[in-house]
Amino acid sequence: MSTDVGVTQEHEQHPLFLPIVFVGGLLFGVGLAVSNMAQPEVVLSFLQFADFGLLFVMFGAAVVTGIVFFGAPRVLGSAPLTGKPYERRLKELDRNVVVGGGIFGVGWGLSGICPGAAYASLGIGNYAILWGIVGMFVGAYVQGYWRSTPVASSTGTAKAD
Repeated sequence: MSTDVGVTQEHEQHPLFLPIVFVGGLLFGVGLAVSNMAQPEVVLSFLQFADFGLLFVMFGAAVVTGIVFFGAPRVLGSAPLTGKPYERRLKELDRNVVVGGGIFGVGWGLSGICPGAAYASLGIGNYAILWGIVGMFVGAYVQGYWRSTPVASSTGTAKAD
């Protein structure tokens, strides 16, 4: 009998972890469909200041997120399924964050759909959104390729990012 030395106790997941993630994603998708956020036309009308219904949806989501974000660590102490303590992971505001956020925002504004809503849009029968999903995958691939390609420094040697 062989034991895998690389597997430690912290990498094991609770058996309900994946089903709960699936149910959460399903609930999120249904919420997007019910609130009409999975329809690019609704999102575009919000971005053109013609329909402010999306503002109420986002405000409701922000309230629920805020309550959970600030309440769960105080009430639960650790994540229920993993037992790990809650931690904040801060990212510096650097060039990559600004450029990536700009590209994301322009793509969202042009298509009227963000990645989560794109999949929910498929669920309500909007198969034309597949073009946008293909674009997201191509963009992610290009970004991954760009980040993994060594960059030549000023001394002429290759340097990984």
